Amino acid sequence: VVGPGDPPEEWTPVDSLAWLKAMAWDLRGNMQTEAERARLSAVLDEEQLAQLYPDYPYERNAPIVGSGQVRDGVWTASGGGTTADTPITSVSPAAVDPPAAPAGGAAAIASAADRMGRLDAVLGPAGSGVGSNSWVVSGDRTASGAPILANDPHLAPTLPSIWYQMNLRCREVTPACPYDVGGFTFSGFPGVIIGHTSQVAWGFTNLGPDVSDLYVERLRGDLVDTAAGRQPLEIRTETIEVAGEDPVTITVRSTGHGPLISDPEPAFVEDVITIPGLTSAPAGTEYAVALRWTALDPGTTADAVFALDTATTWREFRQAASLFEVPAQNMVYADVDGNIGYQAPGRIPVRASGDGQLPVPGWSGEFDWTGEVPFEALPFELNPDRGYIVTANQAVVGPDYPYLLGDDWAYGHRAQRIADLLESADRLDVAAVQGMQMDSRNPNAEFLVPRLPPPSTDPFQAAARALFDGWDYDQPADSAAGAYFNGFWRHLLALTFHDQLPEADWPDGGDRWFEVVRSIWADESADWWDDVSTPPLEKRDDIVATALVDARTELTNRLAKDPQRWEWGRLHQLELEHQPFGTSGIAVIERLFNRGPLELGGGGALVDATAWNAANGYDVVWVPSMRMVVDLADLDGSTWVNLTGQSGHPYDRTYTDQAELWRDGEQLGWAWSPQAVATTARNRLTLVSDGLGAPG
Repeated sequence: VVGPGDPPEEWTPVDSLAWLKAMAWDLRGNMQTEAERARLSAVLDEEQLAQLYPDYPYERNAPIVGSGQVRDGVWTASGGGTTADTPITSVSPAAVDPPAAPAGGAAAIASAADRMGRLDAVLGPAGSGVGSNSWVVSGDRTASGAPILANDPHLAPTLPSIWYQMNLRCREVTPACPYDVGGFTFSGFPGVIIGHTSQVAWGFTNLGPDVSDLYVERLRGDLVDTAAGRQPLEIRTETIEVAGEDPVTITVRSTGHGPLISDPEPAFVEDVITIPGLTSAPAGTEYAVALRWTALDPGTTADAVFALDTATTWREFRQAASLFEVPAQNMVYADVDGNIGYQAPGRIPVRASGDGQLPVPGWSGEFDWTGEVPFEALPFELNPDRGYIVTANQAVVGPDYPYLLGDDWAYGHRAQRIADLLESADRLDVAAVQGMQMDSRNPNAEFLVPRLPPPSTDPFQAAARALFDGWDYDQPADSAAGAYFNGFWRHLLALTFHDQLPEADWPDGGDRWFEVVRSIWADESADWWDDVSTPPLEKRDDIVATALVDARTELTNRLAKDPQRWEWGRLHQLELEHQPFGTSGIAVIERLFNRGPLELGGGGALVDATAWNAANGYDVVWVPSMRMVVDLADLDGSTWVNLTGQSGHPYDRTYTDQAELWRDGEQLGWAWSPQAVATTARNRLTLVSDGLGAPG
């Protein structure tokens, strides 16, 4: 929808590359968490802060790569299986130009966090819902005797879908036209991002390394303090074309670390956040926050995609992975020869000191980046003895790995559930793997429900508690017990933490909060249980009892008096909102472009990862953006489904024709061979070049 005087700009290769930068922002790792920690350090002591960011539970939830070590700069797995055929020469730069360093926590952090949050309105929210599932199973565990690979990336819901389903096949595969590949891509990007060739298949989940740091900079006008003395800021202007209005020009100031993301609203700097070691700025100076982020440097990720699209072997897959820099992804692999594998790629910084957990001062040089983790040292596996590989944003490797990859992993609940399902399965096929993708068992409920205090004798309350009797902790859309538990969980978090945390940091209810509550559960008198806004000293069971009552009352008012009539999906709904017209505020436009709501099962940190934010309600804010299952025994037997559909036109039949299939856990056949494509094709569109590089 454009006005006659505002035609769309011509698409250029830069626009295609910008897709990858947008995806890097969407999967930016701990950037937001770093700002959150800084904010919280103003109101919490060190022990309280540590309680809100528990360590990864290695004793319960295994990392992706079971064991191994770096010898002479090269990763060597020790979990069985085979090793890589030959070392892959890293194409990443050997070192990063060092700029300056940080420590603190001034008001500029509030500005930084605010500006990152504003971008989320366009590119989708970040939070503990960020993640994806992928796993690959060897032929020893499948009915066909060949590997099966599954993938469902979790992203903010969009309409149209971010993904476009495509087979890209040259009439004759030659060095001049090497493509014989199919899968999911971005509209406007010329290659296939996730999918398979005739020989190999691959899938992605977010690796989640710490590839960004916030540096508190000390400025005097347009000068910045550095370890080498006071230096001028880099200043440039950017012009943004606005339809129907005059262009807008903005000024971007940067230090050696990166752009000052606390510009251009100085008022944010007044909201000082106290970080140990940071005092008031000296007279005549001010604080600002610079962002150091690997995605702000030129990279080779687009080259990696094209290399994947022509890969035929494990070696070629690893060569492509060595080019995949930002956003760093866990990459699973399978081929028609029966091999399965995993590779951790990415441009991951090495710091002179510090752990990247908090903003640091940019004037000492103490926390500068000094290089990158060599590709040869990054973990991988090929044909592990266990017969499968699972990646679901859990820790990549054990805590004895010599490089800092990151600490803000998902806590492994999804990954461990998938591993448990694989261990208990007998001779998997495509349909069984599709069913696993829809698994909605809630590990948080599995921990908490057996530990709840005895049921109330009040019949009104007891009727709700009876839903937990014999519950298997699955929460599909029609689950009454799932509705009650999630209502209880939301109220438990509010009663426990809202009185002691800033509103911006109220619990979202994701897997980090599973671990927080688990870690304090045994201490009935932990400070968190007390409601500091009331005179009595509350303990755990007081808060739990109130949360159960509040949930019963809320669901009675919203759903029904009889708990047997409750359904999780009536609370947990997905509105498919078009970007940007679906949030225009113009009712007729929104009705034209938006679809839904869809009532969903699943939830945050479940395999069926339809995440919701407990601070705001039950609406779905993060989804499996697509699902695919690749059968290496018969590529025509593979399946796929998109969140919405192929078209971006609201009256086209393919605008949302896959949405209900996606909701119900169904997938479409994925025609691959030329014969299968010819049989299933409904329409043919031929694009003819005019020979000048423009469509004819």
